[in-house]
Amino acid sequence: MAEPRLFTGQYKLSMIAVAITLGFIAGISLPISRSVKPEVAPPVNWLNRQQNPDSNISKVTGLIGQQNQTYKKMVAELAAEEARRLNFSVPVQFQGKTIEHVKLKDDSKTIALTFDDGPWSSATPQILDILKENNIKATFFLVGKHVQRYPQITKQIVTEGHAIGNHSWSHQYHQYSTAAADRELNNTAALVHKLTGVKTTLFRPPAGILNNGLVAYAHQQKYAAIMWSADSKDWSIRSTEKGLIDNVLTAVKPGGIVLLHDGGGNRSKTVQALPKLISELKKRGYQFVTVPELLEMEEK
Repeated sequence: MAEPRLFTGQYKLSMIAVAITLGFIAGISLPISRSVKPEVAPPVNWLNRQQNPDSNISKVTGLIGQQNQTYKKMVAELAAEEARRLNFSVPVQFQGKTIEHVKLKDDSKTIALTFDDGPWSSATPQILDILKENNIKATFFLVGKHVQRYPQITKQIVTEGHAIGNHSWSHQYHQYSTAAADRELNNTAALVHKLTGVKTTLFRPPAGILNNGLVAYAHQQKYAAIMWSADSKDWSIRSTEKGLIDNVLTAVKPGGIVLLHDGGGNRSKTVQALPKLISELKKRGYQFVTVPELLEMEEK
């Protein structure tokens, strides 16, 4: 019979060998088990998407459709607002009236810049650029025969958000019969509307003449005859750049309407003076609106 002490030693050695062997096997198997990723059941939602692709497409299509409808609605509302602004209807209290300036209840320093005798090939685009740089909307009183000659510039005036007024077809100063006055106003109005979609009931008589039949006819048609309270006199060949600026600054007042010209001759002095005039008016606290906006301010 073996000695108990020897048996115990052999048993211990055997157990150590088994432990070493098991440790070795575990060391080998552990990296292997780590390298094999267990399969994970896909989420239920994922399965549903795989099983029902058509339903997901329809949901996406529905969302896109809703967004398109919202976009179309916004575009339609903006178009309607722009059409309302451009197709200005003179408030009742101004229809058939002659207006030189607007009385503002709060005496705010608000004025309207207006340009006559255009569109003109050279000056009008330059003036539009200056107005755009200063974020100013003005009112252009257009001569029908010039609209006919420069249709693209006419469209540009409207596209850039400026208001339109009627300045007759031929810009003549003689006496007009009712029929002749009808042609002067309505031919111009029809052409402007055809080119731009704009209708206007603002009229400015050529040279400010009030008694040659044009204003009387315009009043009958519920136009407002728009005159001015500050004349730059840029139409005078004797005017200088500084002179026309001084002419405006001397006469300007809240609710005022400023007369300038973009057509009818060489308007280089007006183009040169306009940035300085705008800068000085801004320094004095003036803000700029169109004639329709000015009339609406008094109405409110």
